[in-house]
Amino acid sequence: MNRPLAVTALGIVAATSLLATSAFGVAEARTQKVLVIGIDGAMLTKIQAFNTPAMKELISTGSAAKTSLYAAPFAPTVSGPGWATNATGVWPDKHKVKSNSWGTGSNLTQYPDFLTRIERARPELSTYAIADWTPLTTNSAGQAIFSDEIQKKVTYDGDALGWAAADARIATEAAAYLKDTGPDASFVYFGDVDIAGHSCGAAGACYRKATEQTDKHIATLLTAVRARPTYSNEDWTILVTSDHGHTESGGHGGSSPAERSSFIIRNGPGTTPGTPAIAPKNVDLAAIVLSRFGVSAPELDGQATPPADPFDSLAGSLQSRLDETGVPAEVKGWTHSTPAGWTIDNAGLGTGGVREWQGWSFTTDDFWTRAAPDQSREGNVRARGVFAVADSDEWSDKSRSGLFNSKLSSPAYDVTGATTATVTFSSHYLKSGNETATVLAAFDNAAPKPVLTYTADAIAKQERLTIPVPAGARSLKLTWSLTNGDNDWYWAIDNPKISR
Repeated sequence: MNRPLAVTALGIVAATSLLATSAFGVAEARTQKVLVIGIDGAMLTKIQAFNTPAMKELISTGSAAKTSLYAAPFAPTVSGPGWATNATGVWPDKHKVKSNSWGTGSNLTQYPDFLTRIERARPELSTYAIADWTPLTTNSAGQAIFSDEIQKKVTYDGDALGWAAADARIATEAAAYLKDTGPDASFVYFGDVDIAGHSCGAAGACYRKATEQTDKHIATLLTAVRARPTYSNEDWTILVTSDHGHTESGGHGGSSPAERSSFIIRNGPGTTPGTPAIAPKNVDLAAIVLSRFGVSAPELDGQATPPADPFDSLAGSLQSRLDETGVPAEVKGWTHSTPAGWTIDNAGLGTGGVREWQGWSFTTDDFWTRAAPDQSREGNVRARGVFAVADSDEWSDKSRSGLFNSKLSSPAYDVTGATTATVTFSSHYLKSGNETATVLAAFDNAAPKPVLTYTADAIAKQERLTIPVPAGARSLKLTWSLTNGDNDWYWAIDNPKISR
């Protein structure tokens, strides 16, 4: 029987330590190692509630956060899109794995898994992947999520062997390989939790049993890491994640919060202890792995250290529901307060309507998607934390008069001496009727002029606008304007930035 592991004895702590001191007092570089553990269908709330000492120690000496996935039509909450997102660091609209049988229709060649990127960028490093869901590591069409460029890949067939037995084999074999060979970057997958979820539901006894057994497998892996003869000169980053959640009665693929749920447990160098104030995204996992080895991949959607976003400063100001009775009372997730220097102009807004959405509002994925599920709000994947939304559709769900007209304006940015200004922001727009979404730019005291107008949907876009700066101009103010909304969908933006 595997004994519960006290991870603190491993020395896997939050502090970053890249240098060790030799017996002669000379600083020596420490070897970086990364182990990513994937648990199919696992849920952080259940891990925290069950008898899972290995993962709880990783959490207590590191960090853990719930994450949210997409939902159809962006992509269903099934394993193919989930693991492709975790492995590639980009969302399904880029990697194009939209089901569990993607054949040659994916974009995995352009957006490979993090182990393959390491092999290409730093071939002197060793990589390892082992799994019992066969599409992860082997596929008859040559489209496995983890490519054949990885130094060592091992595949067991969970369907043929039985998932509990296959997971046990993985734990034994991976532990031996981690101890004796110690690959620089590894991915180890366990599949039985998902099978249990389908069998008895996330509320069932078999789901708990599978989760607790998987925790014992993780303890076996971490014990092997500790037993390495060179462990004292190695820095191990441990990451644990899943591809989707499960309903209480069992199943996934839909848009409920339980099905969209995932998580990231992180332990080791670079980890900020505790629960992050702003939850990471699943695409961040690949970025974190690559950052440990100095591998650059600017095309990723994920970020090892997400930049500061002015909207996230409102996280402590979020309120509970008023008119949105479909949102649980305990979920705080909206405000009309603005970040410092930002303003909202509702002079043209009609009267009445749902109070949460009277003009531009600031909200979160959890609150906004619960307010109106299955209307593509779940596809707003390139926003994180708190974002801004103008939602004439939800505003119109309560008696109102007039139209939705609202403007959100930034502080004035200094552009003195610049010839161009580059504006970036994430944008998620669903168009209908005569509603118009426009970005306007105003230099100094001049009248605002449009620099972008949407004439069609803009789903989960990352916008980049290059705006000429007039000679002698000193300041630039930006405005996001949604006008003539008459129960005509929404516009969400996040992380606005300007550079010169």
